[in-house]
Amino acid sequence: MEASPKLKRQLGLFDSTMMVIGIVIGSGIFMTTGLMAEALPSASFILIAWALGGVVMLAGALTYAELGAAMPKAGGQYVYLREAYGPLPAFLFGWVAFIAYLTGTNAAIAVAIAEHMGSFFPTLSPGNIILDLGFYNLSSGQLLALSIIFGLSLVNYLGVVLGKWVQNVLTMLKIGSILVFALVGLFVTTNVSIDYNLNPTGMSFGQVLMGMGVALIAVNWAVGGWDYVTLVSGEVKSPEKNLPRALMFGTLAIISLYILINLAYLKSMPISQIAGEVKIGEASARALFGNGIAGLFTVAVMLSMFGSLNGNILVGPRVTYAMAKDDLFFRQAADVHPKYRTPGNAIILQGIWAGILTLTGTFKELITLVVFVNFMLWIAASSTVFVLRKKQPDLHRPYKVWGYPWVPALFILFSLAVMVNTFFESPSQSLMGLGLTFLGLPAYYYWNKRKIESG
Repeated sequence: MEASPKLKRQLGLFDSTMMVIGIVIGSGIFMTTGLMAEALPSASFILIAWALGGVVMLAGALTYAELGAAMPKAGGQYVYLREAYGPLPAFLFGWVAFIAYLTGTNAAIAVAIAEHMGSFFPTLSPGNIILDLGFYNLSSGQLLALSIIFGLSLVNYLGVVLGKWVQNVLTMLKIGSILVFALVGLFVTTNVSIDYNLNPTGMSFGQVLMGMGVALIAVNWAVGGWDYVTLVSGEVKSPEKNLPRALMFGTLAIISLYILINLAYLKSMPISQIAGEVKIGEASARALFGNGIAGLFTVAVMLSMFGSLNGNILVGPRVTYAMAKDDLFFRQAADVHPKYRTPGNAIILQGIWAGILTLTGTFKELITLVVFVNFMLWIAASSTVFVLRKKQPDLHRPYKVWGYPWVPALFILFSLAVMVNTFFESPSQSLMGLGLTFLGLPAYYYWNKRKIESG
């Protein structure tokens, strides 16, 4: 009997690093600083928030580096949770990732690309309704978003090599655009000078603390996704070396780029104008270079989002693939294409569900609902580094997290603080997110029963 095809290790250090950078840098960095300045009107505090967020992201990356190097298998966090806590917590992670978080994010990014495209071609905008049924409206922007999802799904279906090539090109263009904008922007003569006075508006300690909390939530949104490279651990060459390096190099590059571009923002406009500006990247480009360059900046933002979306589409199906390998999902999702060596059926399933979310518009609600849950699962996955050191002391660990136990503890405590803050800010949505997660219980017991019955 011919052995079934398996995933092939085709991602090198450069590919993995580009994936970390490309997935993380989407639209967040071009939209968050204005919201941060509204809550924290201080250039120094804003830069401190980005630096602190970078430190926490690095702590998380170092933690995941140990786990990924020790268990270099498709599925990443799913595998860590399964090994530490058993199949149920692992399944709930995969359930939320498939039902809401990964697919919802894909839908959201695709629609955001369509919105930016609509600024150049209004007929392609999500605001251009082409079908009005009263109870349901369909826009040309939704169809464009759908075609983007399906197009990039096809790219990644046809092979990891093609998918990584697209990812590498888009990420290099994104890095180049940010570097050019930031470095040139810093040398453009403006009437604005960065005020490094720590507290220029005389905020109280409580106001600073509250503002920093809001700012760190925004930072966390902009740095989310660095862990996704672990989902393709089973396809990384020499993962014991390359996975930790990719996580560390990628996170350091991201925070360096973020600090640079924020310096350019602060150089372009006074903090009072930055505050509340949603499209801070575009506004800053306009202030520094004029309207023409601002239009080019919008193109750069779209390229950035394309890179983030392609990375998500590449890595996401590896979770459902891992679940199916454990007979806890549709078994067809565990099939590997004999020619392309990709989890083809898992990619198709992800694309179909993300497409449905795009057409219905429910992705907004789903993403909002699972923010709280995402932090909870993040904490659970990170805690496995402690559990597995006790549970599997003889597990081969090519890399051990630097600063253990303090570094993983820092990441967990920060994530816990953000999770608690999220709950108090949005208690009903957080509880509904938990409810959505626990809807996975009947699905788990269904597939687990099938698994037992089939032997």
